[in-house]
Amino acid sequence: MPTVHDVAKRAGVAPITVSRVINNSGYISEATRERVKATIKEIGYVPNTLARGLRSKRTNTLGLIVTDITNPYFTLMARGVEDVAGDSNYTVIYCNTDESETKEEKYANILAQRQVEGVLLVPAGGNDRTIKFLEANGISVVILDRRVSGVEKDFVCSDSKNGANLLVKLLIKLGHERIAIITGPKNVSTSTDRVAGYRRALKESGYGKNELIYYGAFNQQSGYELTQQAMNHTPRPTAILGANNFIAIGITKALHDLSVDVPGDVSVVGFDDLPESMLVRPFLTVARQPAYDMGRSATELLLKRISGDLPEDCQEVIFQTEIVERESVGPRKSSSL
Repeated sequence: MPTVHDVAKRAGVAPITVSRVINNSGYISEATRERVKATIKEIGYVPNTLARGLRSKRTNTLGLIVTDITNPYFTLMARGVEDVAGDSNYTVIYCNTDESETKEEKYANILAQRQVEGVLLVPAGGNDRTIKFLEANGISVVILDRRVSGVEKDFVCSDSKNGANLLVKLLIKLGHERIAIITGPKNVSTSTDRVAGYRRALKESGYGKNELIYYGAFNQQSGYELTQQAMNHTPRPTAILGANNFIAIGITKALHDLSVDVPGDVSVVGFDDLPESMLVRPFLTVARQPAYDMGRSATELLLKRISGDLPEDCQEVIFQTEIVERESVGPRKSSSL
């Protein structure tokens, strides 16, 4: 891990100058200050705000970085993390990125300064900068929910491809041939995995030419706006898959505002379940992910990695989704919309 002396040597200044920049104390010329700051960023030095130079001291603290803590899926996952961490006398620091890679990197820096022993990370995007930064500072990492291309790390997720495949096959069984999918960004694995499962189901059923794919964001507004686009397509879809729970809520609201009956005119399915307080009418058919169990499993894996009780090879845990059929699906009407 880089030290104050490493920064000083690279920047061509005395260690005391580096300390003054870090602590914003004493007089330093602006040019020297900026050179030191640039060097700190370049070599990835992290000031230890708890006890500099005592990395071996255990803090019994973990970090959990998620993309949207308001989403019940991540809230339930966090509960699983907290339960396992608490049983092992660990404290969890929660960080919410709002799907921003910039915020993700900021929180990683803060967690490193707090000397957390490990981080559970739901990546905001597809880059590996946060993971490399944490590793460089001796922090164990377990990736949750979303893969990062080219990164070999301990990983816990659900089988998104199979879940989407099963949802689409259910719709096809009900007679639907024109099925749209509204998903998240192209650089997020859960988004592309669910599209892959959707495509596979259509292809295997002979409807591969009927693809209607809309990429956006994992929120209600995106689901709402993209549903309006989908319903302007000719011919209209008779069923829509929302790639997460918030997208699915946006879909149902848009269809309601368009005076489209669910499931009479259009069937709707989604990923992730919702608590009763957030259930919309008609109750959604979903691929339910075991979020709580995923949080527990990832934390158990991280604690074992920290204690050295795992082999060097990366561990991977994949949970299966459960299809919960409710009122939002029905047979396709014989006449098209």
